[in-house]
Amino acid sequence: MTMQIERLTISLPRDLVALTDKIAHEKKISRSKVVAACLQELAQNRLRQEMAEGYRVMAQENIQFAREAMEIAHEVLPEWK
Repeated sequence: MTMQIERLTISLPRDLVALTDKIAHEKKISRSKVVAACLQELAQNRLRQEMAEGYRVMAQENIQFAREAMEIAHEVLPEWK
């Protein structure tokens, strides 16, 4: 699969440029790959957080559904009480 690459120009504080250069040198990759990896990690963390929040909401909805279902079950099948 071919990835579309787009060029952009950004401005960063010098300390972040120095850190980028240090990481690039240690990993023997380009600055662009360091920045891309950081953005990819940020995107993955964001997705994880969104998914976790979605699961929390779903859990609350499932609890409410279960309570309502049990109330109906008790009305229809009183011997289950």
